[in-house]
Amino acid sequence: MHKYVIMGAQGCGKGTQAKLLKEEFDIVHISVGDIFRWHIQSHTKLGARIKRLIADGQMVSDETVEQIIRERLDQHDWNFGFILDGFPRTKIQAEFFLESYDIDAVIHIVVPDEVVFERVLARRLCSQCGLDYNLIHHRPAVADKCDVCGGKLVIRSDDNEEGLRQRLRDYRTQTEPVLDIFARKELVIQTDGSHDIATVQKDIQTQLGLRKTVDKGTKSKGASKKG
Repeated sequence: MHKYVIMGAQGCGKGTQAKLLKEEFDIVHISVGDIFRWHIQSHTKLGARIKRLIADGQMVSDETVEQIIRERLDQHDWNFGFILDGFPRTKIQAEFFLESYDIDAVIHIVVPDEVVFERVLARRLCSQCGLDYNLIHHRPAVADKCDVCGGKLVIRSDDNEEGLRQRLRDYRTQTEPVLDIFARKELVIQTDGSHDIATVQKDIQTQLGLRKTVDKGTKSKGASKKG
């Protein structure tokens, strides 16, 4: 079983890398951002609260995020493991997680701030189905229109220079210290996210000691990095 946390600043590519690991090793990709967006699009009470916080450039409370993660992991649909994307973001969240669960490794994707700005400001989101696009690497076939449902592509409300600067400050002050907690347990690997997608994925798999599946019907038995 493979159980990982993937971390990095906005635009580092952690969502893309997590999905590649999911497809290759049959693990469940649990994205806190996707869960938040589902609540917002479904107009739940939690979604309304999250939407207000994001609009104000604030972070969702530790208690709320912990509850979401606990409920998601309690579904136990991760037979071959999971990769957590967007959690933990604070020391409190990391301590809660380590008290309740064990993991094989933390994947830390590092990118310069200028790359973060270039990638994030090029992001687009389908207003109907929520599919992500990026005008650098994943352009729609028709400008401003979703390839899947035909919905209008929009810029996320917090994908602007001012909002991004605030999120980077939050990441430096609140999330980066989380790595120290995991590093003390020798769980962290680090990769340069400024390289192309395939190169980053290969480096991650190499550092984790993973072996690709031989065919679609064979599950990988690659060993994870030991803590």
